Amino acid sequence: MRCGESRHRRRRPQGMTIQLSPEQQRWLEAQVAAGHFTSLEQAVAVAIADLTATTADDLAWAKPLVDEAAEQLARGQGIPADQALAWIRKSLDR
Repeated sequence: MRCGESRHRRRRPQGMTIQLSPEQQRWLEAQVAAGHFTSLEQAVAVAIADLTATTADDLAWAKPLVDEAAEQLARGQGIPADQALAWIRKSLDR
């Protein structure tokens, strides 16, 4: 050990290096350019936070909605599935 050198060298925090597809990188850069995020790092951090929240969600919030829908169906207030799907497709096309 040289004079003045500590026994334990200080290490700089290391980040993670990942490889994105060109399409992923372009999309992230476009999101930053559009002002949705201040940096690529922030965009990735938000994506990870969203994914974490999604995977941790036990869907307990949906139970009252499902219960209400079941009650409506029992009262004959439903619509046929093909009509519902047509409405969803029409909404998505807008």
